[in-house]
Amino acid sequence: MESLVIIAIAGAASLICACVALVLFLIHVRRKLAEERQLRAFEAALHSRELDEQRATSASDLDTQKSDLLKALAEVERRNVELEEKLEPIYSIEDELANLRSEIITRLKQIESLKSAYSEKKTTFDSLVAEVAIYDERLAFAELGVYEPHFEFEDSEAYKKEVSVARAHQKMMANEKTAVVSKAKIYVDGSLAKGQTLINRTIRLTLRAFNGEADAAVANVRWNNVNAMESRILAAKNKIDIMNESQQVVISREYAELKLRELYLTHEMREKQRAEREERAEQARLAREEQKLLRDLEAAEEEEARYQRLLDKAKAEANSIAGPHLAAFNEQIAILERDLAAAHSKLARAQAMAEKTRSGWVYVISNVGSFGDGVVKIGLTRRLDPLDRVRELGDASVPFIFDTHAMIYSDDAPTLERALHAEFDATRINAMNYRKEFFRASIDEVEAALKRLAPSATFHRDVEAQDYRETQARRSALLASIDASASTQFPDSL
Repeated sequence: MESLVIIAIAGAASLICACVALVLFLIHVRRKLAEERQLRAFEAALHSRELDEQRATSASDLDTQKSDLLKALAEVERRNVELEEKLEPIYSIEDELANLRSEIITRLKQIESLKSAYSEKKTTFDSLVAEVAIYDERLAFAELGVYEPHFEFEDSEAYKKEVSVARAHQKMMANEKTAVVSKAKIYVDGSLAKGQTLINRTIRLTLRAFNGEADAAVANVRWNNVNAMESRILAAKNKIDIMNESQQVVISREYAELKLRELYLTHEMREKQRAEREERAEQARLAREEQKLLRDLEAAEEEEARYQRLLDKAKAEANSIAGPHLAAFNEQIAILERDLAAAHSKLARAQAMAEKTRSGWVYVISNVGSFGDGVVKIGLTRRLDPLDRVRELGDASVPFIFDTHAMIYSDDAPTLERALHAEFDATRINAMNYRKEFFRASIDEVEAALKRLAPSATFHRDVEAQDYRETQARRSALLASIDASASTQFPDSL
């Protein structure tokens, strides 16, 4: 029992201790809470004080800032005014640019409109020029074209006869009233006879007008306008037929073809006459060469006879001379024998050229000063001295003399000449007149051709062209002196 009391007392004491400890803890907590409240109150008071101080400071700062902002705003407004004043010319320029853009657009539209109108007018102009060209004798306004011959008569007299035949046929058609025809029946004042009289008058006027145009074309036809004259005749027929449509009066196709035939015949007759004149000139030149060959033959015979006489005389005198003078006579005799041999060779060549019409010299020459590099003349001469022909070609008709690249003697000179011409036919400078024997060919090409066709011929590649070279040198020196003189003077303006 006592132990239970002790236990109870011990338990009560423990409980009391626990309560005391709890009370002490609560007191401690309360104290801490009070301290916390005091601390918070102090902090709040301190914070409030700081806030008051900050408010006071902020208010002062705000006043200062407000004053600064007002000053800055005033400065901004002042600068805005200045900028507005400065930008005012720019605004004016922008307005002007806008006006210019608008004007440019307007101008561009006008240009496009003008281009379109010009294109239309140019088309009309070209059409009119093409129509006028056939009436204009200036070659610049008409296309030259290439004329293909319609006839192949032997001589100009045959062409002349055909022209007469064509004109006679035209006259017959006019008399038979088949040149200009009309199938219309026209009444004038109710009268068919008066209508037919009107048609007949129109036919006569039409025939006269067409004949006038066609005859003018035939009279004016030349080598450089034959196609234009052909177009002129056809255009005249078409225009006259259009004007006569109301009366159904037309120029017959056969009559127009006769006019064209007369045009072609007249043109080809004139070309044949020109070729015949050139042929006669060539024949006259050949005849002169034949006469010169005969004169050269006579001169060679006389030269050989003279040397023979001198040699015979020298030998006769040598027979009567002895001693130291004989050696001099023998030397003179040797010289005369060499001269006689040369004269005999010259005579033999002259006789051969006089007797053989195909023997002669084929020459290859050039003229750099007159025709430039890469142009050669390949021709033939039957003169005993072929260089006479070269000198003749370099007469007053060209500014500089010819240089000789090759001079080839041949028993069949025409064949060799034709072979060389065939080699360079594609580069013939004058493709219409084969007597103009100029070709565009390099020295290498000509030399190669000669090696094939005349292997033994001597060919000289170098071109002396002395007069041309000296002229160029003198001109260069003159230009240099002019430049030197000009460089020492002040210019008239800068």
